[in-house]
Amino acid sequence: MHPLVAPSPIVMRTTGWDDYALLDSGGGRKLERYGKFRVVRPEPQCFWSPRLAPAVWDAADAVFDPSDEDEAGRWRFKGRALEAFPLNWGDVRFTGAFTAFRHLNFFPEQAANWTWLRDQVAARVAKGGEPPKILNLFGYTGVASLVCAAAGAHVTHVDASKKSVFTARDNAGLSGLTERPIRWIVEDARRYVQREIRRGSKYDGVILDPPKFGRGPDGEVWKLFEDLPEMAAMCGQLLAPDASFLMLNAYAARVSGPALASLLSQVLEGRASTIDWGELSLMEESGEREIGLSFFARWMAQGPR
Repeated sequence: MHPLVAPSPIVMRTTGWDDYALLDSGGGRKLERYGKFRVVRPEPQCFWSPRLAPAVWDAADAVFDPSDEDEAGRWRFKGRALEAFPLNWGDVRFTGAFTAFRHLNFFPEQAANWTWLRDQVAARVAKGGEPPKILNLFGYTGVASLVCAAAGAHVTHVDASKKSVFTARDNAGLSGLTERPIRWIVEDARRYVQREIRRGSKYDGVILDPPKFGRGPDGEVWKLFEDLPEMAAMCGQLLAPDASFLMLNAYAARVSGPALASLLSQVLEGRASTIDWGELSLMEESGEREIGLSFFARWMAQGPR
């Protein structure tokens, strides 16, 4: 018995909030607002023309100039170089920063996933009993971990980058969540999962959001298309018998929602319910256009929402 794969996709759309908005897009770029700063970043799939006047784009506080197709490049600032700055989403506060890889220390389209995770944890907490145990693999700067912790979960946050985990811990302090039960683990995600399986550890929810390529702290190599099937299968083994969810997200261009859903259906053999799948997108402030940015599949014990 395998979980059923939903027959049609859903699009999880992120709209702007107080500290973020997609102001305009087009010509292979997007104009965004992060807190009080306006930022221009490359986005090759924006084939259309911008709506706003060129002068609006030219007034941006920071522009990222790519040097290759693998996210690298450099920032140009309107005045002096901009330092890290505070942001928030709901009850979670975190630091934005102009990284060397075109993003700003978090991925705004993930706000749609944050909402879903918050709801999943809150529903589990409302049932009573022990707080749910959530494992966040490739957790980066920790916004998803903090959303789950704020909703009442015990969270284990794993990332191979010491700098990312340090930032995540700082974000916990900014959010007033320092005393919440969050374990911060600097380790190769695959190695950690293998050890947890040997220990017989179980989780009520697993978040798996791997990069296309990465390296562990001891030189371990992660390649999405080679390593994801094994990793997904191991994550299935970590789910408690009454677990609530397994969420898989991927950014690689050659990945699709149906492919991720089919993989989860295989590795979750013996579990009932349905796997839904689709795409995360960012909506322009006008509400008239959107940019699809990643694909997801997620198994939920209670069925899709």
